[in-house]
Amino acid sequence: PAEPTIVLRLKFLNDTERLARVRPGDTVGALKRDYFPGQEQQVRLIYQGQLLRDDTQSLAALHLAHNSVLHCHISQHSPAPAPAGPRASTDPVHAALNVGSLMLPLFVLMLAVLWYFQLQYRHVFTATATTFLAGLTLLFSFMAFTMYRR
Repeated sequence: PAEPTIVLRLKFLNDTERLARVRPGDTVGALKRDYFPGQEQQVRLIYQGQLLRDDTQSLAALHLAHNSVLHCHISQHSPAPAPAGPRASTDPVHAALNVGSLMLPLFVLMLAVLWYFQLQYRHVFTATATTFLAGLTLLFSFMAFTMYRR
């Protein structure tokens, strides 16, 4: 007996949709080959917030039901092998969402502004505030040193 087909909704970043008729036994790689020929390496499929990395995984193993939505991201360039290191993301989607890389410069700027005010308006800062600022600067310096020493 022929395996029943299910319809998946492929949803793109620009909110367009495309319907895909697949069999539960098909793999993620087969879906990419059938619906994105020649672009298999650039296509990223996301189901329920999880990136489908394993092209050999069957659709049945993902528990995809009829009318399930797969979000599709097609990058403009072929992905290079993933470089080592936590900051080595070349994917523009992940790079745009990496707000953590802005925290160090932002915190340094904030400390610099506080020290400027402390030196210019010394009469406003109490001894406790100055001690706290010095302690915060030492703590931040220690944490930055240990994080970036690796």
